[in-house]
Amino acid sequence: YTEEPLTDSELNALLHAGLQAPTAANRQEIHFTVLKGDNPILAELEAEKNRLRNIVNPPHNFYYEAPTVILLSADSTYHWSDLDAGIAVENMALAAEELGLGSLIIGCIRDAIQGEKKAYFSNSLQLPENYEYKIAIAFGHKAVTKEPHTYDADAQITYLQ
Repeated sequence: YTEEPLTDSELNALLHAGLQAPTAANRQEIHFTVLKGDNPILAELEAEKNRLRNIVNPPHNFYYEAPTVILLSADSTYHWSDLDAGIAVENMALAAEELGLGSLIIGCIRDAIQGEKKAYFSNSLQLPENYEYKIAIAFGHKAVTKEPHTYDADAQITYLQ
């Protein structure tokens, strides 16, 4: 990503896309926590992720130095929250592409944020009561372009008649 921050208009469009995502039973339980890329809590999450994975000096932090990171959390007792958060984050990724922005969907901090420091991170991120991290997404202006990944449709699709 470049160092250029998102505009308010870009950020609002991304959040709108997430908020418009369908949720099971229209519960709309997903909460969005917006952080600037230099927020100290992100460095703490990075350190905890690296500690748990025994990683020393990674080439990038978990959000590839993006200027904006959004963490999605939801009711820890609601069965469909993981799926609802996944739908919301995909909506946001598609909106970012439409805006010409780069995005990175992030799951790698789950063990760090839900592990032994869960209460600390939940409090620091001001998650609503009884909510827990589900997934995150980073956004920024693209510094490089990347080709779409390849796939094997024959191996990944089954047609039933």
